[in-house]
Amino acid sequence: MGRNNVFDRITPDEALEILRRLFKEDQNIEQTILKIADNVIREVDVDEICEDVFFALDGIDVDDLWNRSGASSDGYTSTVDMAYEMLEEELDFFSSEVVRLSELNMEKEAMLYCMGLLKGIYQYDHESESEFKDWSTDMPGECFADILRGWKKQSTSKKIEEMNSFLMKECSQWI
Repeated sequence: MGRNNVFDRITPDEALEILRRLFKEDQNIEQTILKIADNVIREVDVDEICEDVFFALDGIDVDDLWNRSGASSDGYTSTVDMAYEMLEEELDFFSSEVVRLSELNMEKEAMLYCMGLLKGIYQYDHESESEFKDWSTDMPGECFADILRGWKKQSTSKKIEEMNSFLMKECSQWI
């Protein structure tokens, strides 16, 4: 088994352990790793995120909605309440990524990621033909507004102007 073959077949956990050991072993490697990590984290593609969000929401199965709503040992959950919960579950990862980038003091990247997230929600609401969407009619707009409001609370006025300009172009019916 050649070196490249081993590299191609390591698990993510093994890769992380190798990276941690390299990080501890050599200060020059440490600086290189930090530089590469910074560059990788800063690679934010608005359209790619939009597509990921759209497909995550579009992939919500209406049968799951019906199975998770109704009477249970915890009481009763309406289909409307469950639809909102399921929508939020799908958006949670993306919203957390905006927060993570902000916490890393990567304001520009957080804004770009949020743009992709918002555009994906907007596209889902306007283009999806999923049956689940029929059960969550106003919810994408509510999630959009909540995410935008949260992002604006931690952003500079210049970034807010840039976001507003983007939204006027890409999500004009909601602005």
